[in-house]
This record gives sequence, structure tokens and C-alpha cells, in this order.
Amino acid sequence: MSKQKPSIPKGTRDFGPEQMIRRNYILQVIKRTFEKFGFLPIETPSMENLDVLMGKYGDEGDKLLFKILNSGDYMKNVGPDDEFNSIKILPKIAEKGLRYDLTVPFARYVAMNQGTISFPFKRYQIQPVWRADRPQKGRYREFYQCDADVVGTDSLICEAENVLMINEVLTSLGFQDFTIKINNRKILTGITEVIGAKGREAEFCVAIDKLDKIEKKKVIDELVEKGFGKTSIKNIDPFLELSGDNNTLLNKLKELLNDSETGMKGIQEIKAILGYLKDFDYSQKNLSIDLTLARGLTYYTGAIFEVVSNDSSITSSISGGGRYDDLTGVFGLEGVSGVGFSFGIERIYDIMEEKNLFPDENLTTTKVLLANFDEESERYSLSILNQLRNSGISSEIYPESTKLKKQMNYANRKNIPFVLMIGSKEIESQLFSLKNMNTGEQKELDLKNIIEELK
Repeated sequence: MSKQKPSIPKGTRDFGPEQMIRRNYILQVIKRTFEKFGFLPIETPSMENLDVLMGKYGDEGDKLLFKILNSGDYMKNVGPDDEFNSIKILPKIAEKGLRYDLTVPFARYVAMNQGTISFPFKRYQIQPVWRADRPQKGRYREFYQCDADVVGTDSLICEAENVLMINEVLTSLGFQDFTIKINNRKILTGITEVIGAKGREAEFCVAIDKLDKIEKKKVIDELVEKGFGKTSIKNIDPFLELSGDNNTLLNKLKELLNDSETGMKGIQEIKAILGYLKDFDYSQKNLSIDLTLARGLTYYTGAIFEVVSNDSSITSSISGGGRYDDLTGVFGLEGVSGVGFSFGIERIYDIMEEKNLFPDENLTTTKVLLANFDEESERYSLSILNQLRNSGISSEIYPESTKLKKQMNYANRKNIPFVLMIGSKEIESQLFSLKNMNTGEQKELDLKNIIEELK
């Protein structure tokens, strides 16, 4: 067998022990918060049938789906008249795809399990997703999402709790300067109505959603290319120029959308969410209404959220979500409204690494290493090791007797804070040497006091 240079696909990554410990730290904070708010965990398959995924993310989202080739001789069903890129040939060569997000599979899950679910159903899901995107810093082809969704209720308390959970997680992780942006798809629909482009909200949202990535002129050019007229383009400006605090924005918006019933309903919904947040004693200092926030996914129908870190070189969003009124309807379960959001753990990790937000103590898995001097020490230490573990202390023994310096270096490389030394003298006296690897301090203690010290 010829030798091969090892490699991994672009946009994917390996994670070593230190990275996994840090990632698990983030996930623990997220899980703890989700469960604190009453959410239950589920998992869905990595692959879904393509008809479940296609058409749920808009044209641009569909292009980013990883499709899985049918097994066997999948080309035998392709006729000479088939166009290779046509929708006609796709089911013949690929019927499944890797999931693009966790929301659509969740909607499919709800529809399939509606008989056993208690509504409102609050679930969280932490699993990888895949997108055939162009890899760059903070953007990967394989990445984890951490979703929390509620389905089976129209209550805007759920939107308010989304904001609370986002704020609690990021604050717990050490983020200090971040903005939770909020808008409403009904407001965006109302804007298209008053600018004379009724019925074209999907195209409008896709273009407007790029305003934080590209300059305004290019967004306008895209709208022109999509066929938006000069009058409509001119009428967009007053909305893009709005400024002020949240209450000021809503009052100005009310004047501009006075002729749109849908737009006015969107304003009322945001006001209700802000009212609930006030009842929760949430300061709202980092909550900002952003009329350019559109979130291009076509299934959103109400409030939408997006979160950015303001003091990082990574400008992409670290969380986002919104209300979807009938996503389960395409799977045969009509009239089930839902709302949820997702954390992008990869971007959170990158920002925390950039800003040195990981606490050192959370990089430790083993609390104490038992040094191995000789056969007598090794055999006696195994009983001590067992007692430490039974006391809930993460412990390990160096697996072979060797020079103490080598064992100490091992402890330092693994960030193990304590080393317990048990030689023939210690076995006889029942006082064992516990060394603090951070301070260099060394104590002679019996096993009971060692356990108390380590705990």
C-alpha cells in the first residue's frame, strides 16, 4: 500500500484535548441555561431525505446543501435525455442530504411524533450541521449548532425568554460587549407594501440581509437587478436612515407603516416583547431594533434575532433565530407556531480564544496524578487511586515507574494541578506528599485530609 499524506476536507477541523475541553465548557454553559428554562434534549439523524430539506432555506440556502449520492450504480437510472443539473435528475442520483440546520429536522420530528409530544414542546438540540459554503475564519463547512425552540404556542413570552437565554449564556461565558438585534418579518413585509413592492418580501429580505456584509449601493444594485422599480428603491431610503433608541425607532416606524396592517402588527409584537422583558427586569441595554435585519431563511414569519460581538475581529453573527408560524405545515401538521434560536459554537469559541475568555481552571480534567516510583509504590497506589475516584476526584496514576522529573513534566503538560507521591516511607507513615504544581507547595497529609484538600 502506497503512503498517503493525511489531510481533511476544507472547512472541517480536528479538535485536540485542549480544544475539546474548551468546547465542552461552552456546551456545559449552554446546556445548563437551556435546562434552567425548561428545555428538553433531542437528537435527529445527520442525514435527512432531500425532500425534507429542499425549499426550506431559499434558493441560496438550497445551493449550500451537501447531497449524498445514492449507493450502488446510481447512474444506471440516468437517461440520455436527462440534463445533469436539472431537478429531474437529482432524485436519481441523490435522495438524501446532510442537514443544513437543526430547525427543519426538528419540524419534521414534531410532525412525526405529534402523538407523543406534550405541547407547548420546548426542546434543545446540540449537533453538527453541514453547509457547502466558502470556508473562512469563523465560517466552516461542518460546525455545531446549539438550538432551543418552543412549538405549539403563539405567546411572545417565548421571544422574550430567547433574549434572556442569549444574554445569560454570553454573560456567563465572559462576553461583555455584544448586541442582540431584533426585528420582525411582518415589519419587513409592511415595508415592501408601502414602497410599492407588495408580494416581493422574500427577494427584499435576501437583499437587505446583506447590508451588514456589503455596502448599501451593492444591495440597491441587487434589488434593481431583481426588478425593483425606481420609486420602490427611492422609498426604501427613509427606512434605512431611521435612528434613535428602540422607542424612538418604533414611533418613527409607526408613522412610516401606518398604511400597512401587517407592518403595524409587527410593531405591536416588538412592543409586547419589550414589555415582557421589562417585566423580567431585563435592562435591554444590549438589545437593539435593527430594521436591516432580515435573516434570509424563508420560514421566518415574526420576530427575528441576531447577535454580534462588538469588540472582536469576527463580525459574523454568533446567534440567531426567530418565529416561524407554520414550518410543520409542510410535513402535514398545520397551524403549529414555533420560535427558537441557535448558538454558533465555532464563532463563540473563536471569539473567546481571541479575547482570552477561557478560565484556566476549566482546562483541567485530571485533578491529581499519582507518581509511580516502583512496584511496591504502584501496587499500593492503586487502592489510593480507587478511593480518590470513589470520592469524586478525577485522578490517574503514571502507568510505569520512571524518573520523577518525567512524571512531573507529564503533569505540567496536562495541566494537572496536584501530584501525590507515595513511596515506601509514605506507605509506612501513612502520610503522603501532595505537591501543588502551581505554587510548588508540598504538604504531608493522611488520605482523609488529602481528599478534603483536593475537593
